[in-house]
Amino acid sequence: MTQVTVLAAQARESVGKGTARALRRNEEVPAVIYGDKTAPMAISMTLKLLLGYVNKAAFFTTLFDVDIDGKKHRVLPRDVQFHPVSDRPLHVDFLRVSPSTKVRVQVPVHFLNTEKCPGIKRGGTLNIVHHEIEVLCSPSQIPVKFDINLEGYAIGTAVHLSAIELPKGVTYTSKETDYTIAAIAVPSALRGAVEAEAAATPAAAAPAAGKAAAGKAAAPAAAAKPAAKKK
Repeated sequence: MTQVTVLAAQARESVGKGTARALRRNEEVPAVIYGDKTAPMAISMTLKLLLGYVNKAAFFTTLFDVDIDGKKHRVLPRDVQFHPVSDRPLHVDFLRVSPSTKVRVQVPVHFLNTEKCPGIKRGGTLNIVHHEIEVLCSPSQIPVKFDINLEGYAIGTAVHLSAIELPKGVTYTSKETDYTIAAIAVPSALRGAVEAEAAATPAAAAPAAGKAAAGKAAAPAAAAKPAAKKK
């Protein structure tokens, strides 16, 4: 589950483009805390400190205690504006949360044991359809990530949403109950062999079933044969 990280910040009295530019020239990033039926609070934080968190995959699922002059505000990052060229963060939106808050978050999906996956070992490729899954939960219950074990997945098979075991208190936002998250795709070089195997599997089962049925039919026939008369 989500851990709470302390993030130092400073309150700022003035807002506007001029103030934002001045902050950025001083290697600071303007931000705002809003929500939970409380007036928005304009803040700023050092660029170097923020860069240690904003470039991580779990940034939007991490709870922060923003420390402003010794007072902590429990928040969840909701949006980051980046410079189109330098990719430097220009502004951050934080949502103020409480124990009763319910939030929608995108939780990253991690695929484990790819080296043990039969389909990949045979030459298949992991085709990821959804890198993240949106869930609804309280901030304290946000999963850091969803792990899916690929052991046992053959070539040509799909990984469905049901492969994820949801923690208590966490629900999916999608109405679809078991959509495809990923698939072990068949490369074109192996498609013919895989299709031939799929076609041969029921064909091989049919003769066996036919032999079994013939054996059952022969038994009554033998029983129906009249007994030889005694001399």
